[in-house]
Amino acid sequence: MPGFYRNPDALWREEDIPKEQAVKGLEQGEDVSDIGTSIVLLHGKMHTFNILGTEVWKLCEGKTAEEMVSELKDIFEVEPAILKEDINSFLINLKELGLVYEE
Repeated sequence: MPGFYRNPDALWREEDIPKEQAVKGLEQGEDVSDIGTSIVLLHGKMHTFNILGTEVWKLCEGKTAEEMVSELKDIFEVEPAILKEDINSFLINLKELGLVYEE
């Protein structure tokens, strides 16, 4: 089964303070989907990912979507089917933007 890989031309960094805010919010059961925890630059365009997007992005080192769901299900405390749908949708968007590829 093919895994996902980050585009090697993409530059990225994780933002510490927003990540701390997002983690704290998750622990308190808050909706943290609007907190950008990483920035990705590719071809002059900047993309901001929330905490789930950031964690998925970091796993794009050959992991399959199923492996990502397995690794992230305990962190995000959401139904696995919903998490799978969110991850798959995000990966489709990343592929369309040229940020990741499957191999």
